[in-house]
Amino acid sequence: MNGELEIILVEDNMDDAALVIRALKKNNLANKLVHLKDGAEALEFIFGKNTSEQLEVLSHSPRVMLLDLKMPKINGMEVLEKVKADPRTKAMPIVVLTSSAEDPDIKRCYTLGANSYIVKPVEFDNFSKVIAELGLYWLVLNQPPQLNQ
Repeated sequence: MNGELEIILVEDNMDDAALVIRALKKNNLANKLVHLKDGAEALEFIFGKNTSEQLEVLSHSPRVMLLDLKMPKINGMEVLEKVKADPRTKAMPIVVLTSSAEDPDIKRCYTLGANSYIVKPVEFDNFSKVIAELGLYWLVLNQPPQLNQ
């Protein structure tokens, strides 16, 4: 990947992933994005083999991870727990972007270290607006820490 990775999108629903990517591209915020299709793929990407991209994740903090909760293999809650428990990735900003508005899910995510919890709007225009605002905040306004410092 050329340049620092900015967004890790972990989303198993291809329609939702396409909407997120389209909304970010529309606002010129998707240049350095990697889309991972489930929690197992996300953990392999971050902690797996020593690929150049994986080493980049550990040496240059992505500006944000957008993480769905309800996924096959390994769910988003488990990904959140593992990323926040590892000293190398603990400071990585993670925004849970999910359809679950269940209070126990929200509380558990914040307990595990989520930086934000957003329920996906069902209506396309609202979904697109939320993603654009989310991208603007995390990629332009927010100043993330560097990992491994």
